Amino acid sequence: MKLYTHPVSTACRPVMQFIADNNIPCELEVVDILKGAHYEPAYSSKNPNRLVPMLEDGDFRLTESAAILRYLAEKIDSPAYPKDLKQRARVNEAMDWFNSNFYKDWGYGLVYPQLFPHHKRPDEKTHAGTIAWAQDRCKTWLQVLNDHWLAGNKKYICGDQITIADYLGSAIMSIGELIHCDLKNYPNVQRWIGNVKKQPNYEKVNEVFNGFRASTEGKTWATV
Repeated sequence: MKLYTHPVSTACRPVMQFIADNNIPCELEVVDILKGAHYEPAYSSKNPNRLVPMLEDGDFRLTESAAILRYLAEKIDSPAYPKDLKQRARVNEAMDWFNSNFYKDWGYGLVYPQLFPHHKRPDEKTHAGTIAWAQDRCKTWLQVLNDHWLAGNKKYICGDQITIADYLGSAIMSIGELIHCDLKNYPNVQRWIGNVKKQPNYEKVNEVFNGFRASTEGKTWATV
């Protein structure tokens, strides 16, 4: 197998960590998205989405981080994707919640418009309004995450066993570190993130990302 990836990508890091934590034989090929390599024909001819990650397993290609996590977990029969119908449905629900609800406001409303020029809105008033809207929405989502998903002193999103929902969700959560969000008002979220960071390959997989985070220190950000 081969994973086309980039070490700073929010979508790639959970797949890279799952592969590393489970010792899955898989070649990693870096697609330099910072230099536009994902738009070059060598890659875009394989993945017309022009996004990473993409998994190749023989002549089978799969895109989308959540789908790749499910595929890999099934392939190795991992308990991180439970066989029980209701437990698996809960994992799927959490992954969809992160992707469809939380990430929209957290990533594309709050974090990315402040970090990346191509996410900046066309005028300052619209830009400021987008961020202010996202700040309010993110506080709502964080409260749901803290009080619902992580209620009852659970170690992980779906209980005391790590699942692929934790791999995906924690990577999405981590981008808040790039604008140095303070989660002290969400103690269950803090505890959960701390538990995920104890996984054996977290620091190694996130080394480049952590360097990016360090480069944004000392600047003024709109945070939660």
